[in-house]
Amino acid sequence: MTNQPEQPSTPAHPPALSGPGQDSETLTTTQGAPVSDTDHSLKAGERGPTLLQDHHLREKIMHFDHERIPERVVHARGAAAHGTFVSYGNASQLCRADFLQPGKETRVFVRFSNVVGSRGSMDTARDTRGFATKFYTEEGIFDLVGNNIPVFFIQDGVKFPDLVHAAKPHPDVEIPQAQSAHDTFWDFVSLHTPAQAHAMWQMSDRGIPRSYRMMEGFGVHTFRMVSDSGESSLVKFHWKPALGVHSLVWEESQLAAGADPDFHRRDLAEAISAGHFPQWELGVQILPDNGTYTFEGIDLLDPTKFIPEELAPVQALGKMVLDRNPENYFAQTEQVAFHPGHMVPGIDVTDDPLLQARLFSYLDTQLTRLGGPNFAQIPINQPQSPVNDMFRDGFHEHRVPQGIAPYQPNSLDGGCPYMSQMASGEHPPLDFPQALGDSEKVRAEPASFSDHYSQARLFYLSLTAQEQAHVQQAYSFELGKCADVAVRQRQVDCLTHIDQQLASSVAEALGLEAQRAPADLPQPQPSAALSQIGGRWPVDGRNVAVIFNRGNEEHVAQISQDLTGLGMNPLLVSSKGGQIADGLPIDRTYLTARSIEFDALVLIGPLPPAGDSSVALDAKAGAPSAGFIPVDPRVSLLVNEAYRHSKAIICIDGQDDGLLDALGIVDDAPGISTVDVGAVARTAEDSLAAHRAWERFPIAK
Repeated sequence: MTNQPEQPSTPAHPPALSGPGQDSETLTTTQGAPVSDTDHSLKAGERGPTLLQDHHLREKIMHFDHERIPERVVHARGAAAHGTFVSYGNASQLCRADFLQPGKETRVFVRFSNVVGSRGSMDTARDTRGFATKFYTEEGIFDLVGNNIPVFFIQDGVKFPDLVHAAKPHPDVEIPQAQSAHDTFWDFVSLHTPAQAHAMWQMSDRGIPRSYRMMEGFGVHTFRMVSDSGESSLVKFHWKPALGVHSLVWEESQLAAGADPDFHRRDLAEAISAGHFPQWELGVQILPDNGTYTFEGIDLLDPTKFIPEELAPVQALGKMVLDRNPENYFAQTEQVAFHPGHMVPGIDVTDDPLLQARLFSYLDTQLTRLGGPNFAQIPINQPQSPVNDMFRDGFHEHRVPQGIAPYQPNSLDGGCPYMSQMASGEHPPLDFPQALGDSEKVRAEPASFSDHYSQARLFYLSLTAQEQAHVQQAYSFELGKCADVAVRQRQVDCLTHIDQQLASSVAEALGLEAQRAPADLPQPQPSAALSQIGGRWPVDGRNVAVIFNRGNEEHVAQISQDLTGLGMNPLLVSSKGGQIADGLPIDRTYLTARSIEFDALVLIGPLPPAGDSSVALDAKAGAPSAGFIPVDPRVSLLVNEAYRHSKAIICIDGQDDGLLDALGIVDDAPGISTVDVGAVARTAEDSLAAHRAWERFPIAK
């Protein structure tokens, strides 16, 4: 059950003057009828599908869907790309969908997005990211509309307006933009405790991804797959990035918000333009459809729960490659319309109450955002397969329908269009014939939905000490931004149900007291798949800064060529623009470069102050180097930031000239190398395969 605050017997302050509809002390519909439950949609039994007759759900979601014009209410800030999905052909016994047949190639369009911020907000805010894929299959459009986090804040779609209203800027002052570090968000999360699991993921490094290319995707809900023989299986969708799952550190995300608010969309577009095409494998966790909708004690209809991969391995079904940037942002990235109800034969929904509400909400949203019911005729939304829906007219009708009988049955158009002949097997059914047992109309939830903490605890205990420290810092920062002490304390109290050490560390940072954790906290088996640290990954498209002065460019061309040959993306950084003798252009100058752009640095000394390094001319310059040799202060800033962020720093043997000493950096620290020119690229590859030199700043667990 959701925690509910105590109701005061009398208002703390006299009610302010307000317009009609906002002056009742009790919750009502827009027509003034009292509402007794706004936490549960009306279902056919507590585990049954949501009923269309739930007027409160429809009214609440409908009004929410139309709050913003014209940008999306959520997921407004996005970037996208075209690509191709190729099936491995190993799903024939699992799913009859045509796009999963052996070797089948299907065009896709993928939109990545932030959830909370407006279109003009920064990319790198701590937030959940959307990961929506439109498959243009020969059987129609299939939209897999997911996130980079496998669980969600709420269990029932009727709570979605409450969640987003809490996460959005405060309605009186319209701040903070694109951030969850404020009172209303944590007021909601600390009271609506089903949100604790998702909040834990968002406070982890998953909330600040390094790149869309290095971001995992999840379908969130449990879906159903149906084979040619009619056998049903339940599945959880996963997108596994070829480059691994990697994140920024918190200071980087803040720097990027100011220095390059387009950080993620720029990274995606430039990688594709450079031929470093992002790749993911689409996989599923396959779960038995035995009528219980549970697996290993985990409720499969609860969208706040995930299945550890150790219990159900992810089986890859195909590979997606994004190889083309949009031709026009508005026409494609902005106008693309996703909907979880866009299904193809062989894939169906389940009775997850959040998914059930999404089936209504997404379609309703497009009516306002895209100006009417004909949004499927916009080129980016048009299916590849033939269409005859018998619909007519409406805003933005671009087709010229044929015939005079847009109804069924008819004889004047020869009975066309005909129904799919499912009995003869000409076309498989779109909907799985799911049996529904005896039920009654209720606003309720199953008892299994009341577990709000165990998976947040599983996730936290599966992280390395470094990642746990980042979670502690995130909670401390976010709650430190809350002005209401009661909200801070209530969330800290929630953390005691997850982990005592986490709660205590956050409480200490906030000057609060942490309650003692319950004695019966579960002791889950940690899941190695949840940690981002410890693996080794391809380095394709990783940005490596080659930093030099215009007088010491002798080895720049060779280093650049070697890095390119190993799949990395060298960016030349020098004191001024132009090109070097080999014709290679200077990509950045000391003035325009910032550490957030680069995954590793190659320093070719000496790097004395350039003529424009005066503090009066460049506020980035700062104080001169404290070392024995003069170093351009902007280079000092760049290198010291990269060092703090655990990035690889490589110097050239015989040319470092005391450079690291001058910058106050220990030359034998983890991730710091001094090598011959010919070994630079291999050293960068080896360092970047682990993403960061996390051992540079060890943390005891």
